[in-house]
Amino acid sequence: MLEGWRWYGPDDPVSLDDVRQAGASHVVTALHQVPIGDVWTRKAVEERKNIIEKSQPGRSALFWSVVESIPIPDDVKRLGGKATRSIEAWIASLEAVASAGIKVICYNFMPVVDWCRTDLEWELANGARAMRFDQDRFAAFELHILQRAGALTEYSSAAQTRARAVFERMTQADIDYLVMVIASALPGSTTEPMTIPQFRNRLEQYRDIDSKVLRKHLIEFLAEVTPVAEQLGVTLTLHPDDPPRPLFGLPRIASSAEDYQALFDAVPSKANGICLCTGSLGVRAENDLPAMAERFAPRIAFAHLRATRREADGLSFHESDHLDGDVDMISVLKALLRENRRRAADNRIVFRPDHGHRMLDDLAATKRTNPGYTAIGRLRGLAELRGAIRAIEHDRMAAA
Repeated sequence: MLEGWRWYGPDDPVSLDDVRQAGASHVVTALHQVPIGDVWTRKAVEERKNIIEKSQPGRSALFWSVVESIPIPDDVKRLGGKATRSIEAWIASLEAVASAGIKVICYNFMPVVDWCRTDLEWELANGARAMRFDQDRFAAFELHILQRAGALTEYSSAAQTRARAVFERMTQADIDYLVMVIASALPGSTTEPMTIPQFRNRLEQYRDIDSKVLRKHLIEFLAEVTPVAEQLGVTLTLHPDDPPRPLFGLPRIASSAEDYQALFDAVPSKANGICLCTGSLGVRAENDLPAMAERFAPRIAFAHLRATRREADGLSFHESDHLDGDVDMISVLKALLRENRRRAADNRIVFRPDHGHRMLDDLAATKRTNPGYTAIGRLRGLAELRGAIRAIEHDRMAAA
């Protein structure tokens, strides 16, 4: 498989030389400076590609292999195929990417909020910091800060009591931090930052959209874009919901094997693929990750290999070490490697470490880092994954 690394562009505190020294050669990036819904021009794509691949002659080669992500505008999620202008703009961006020889595009279809956490700097027992989703803190936000209409009916009296206790202990700084983490769009997010009034207004726009309607809109979008992608030799990989369950009363439709199968049945194009994010899917206890890797192997062009640890309440979780947590990473790797061996050299699976811990020198107060995307934490993750892959392949060859 091809070792990838997410890079946020020229302003990323992790440099391209850092990527090289981590051992990765396939860059995963996007034009984050382009507003959501605007067209990516061929010139802008080529400029970014040249920075990655040609700006440092004599260095180890890097290749821009995956786009993560071309954001899906909100009106596509709310209106489906009726959002003609936004879909046409997305296709134009797809064409610009394909013209530069980039053949994998990751995207998600999460409404209003992208990946969601309540803590970006949760301290682990070893002193490192991890991202965490604390269900009681989330409930405190939803019930007492956002004050979402109808939310009370979705929480038990015990959950409401815990949320109230959490909220009453919060200072204004605590409240501001939680609003920033949940509503203000984390780096790489494909949703817009929002104030609390804007958040409430956006939720109201989804009042009549349930999972059936949202899935219909995604299928309508795919019906328009996959013929173009297939013609251009591009695979579209849908990232799972994170966490993989409804939030804020909003439906989520990429959370389980059944969700993905419904999309593949509706749009069987070979361009309709999956980004296998083991950390996101692993939060849901009933998701069998090795079985999903086997079942959807031909559809997997891109993988986020990370692990999450579910906590005692079954809803809270945090980012664990890449080979630990609730993901059977070795079995997942074996399934991916089997699929990878069946493929031509120009169609191999790209994987990357994801959501590394903040640790060692990256803990320095003066060090600028992106949450989950520190250099050292991901370096550790990639080293662990690389070692596991080498061991699996060694044992396979020895048994042959």
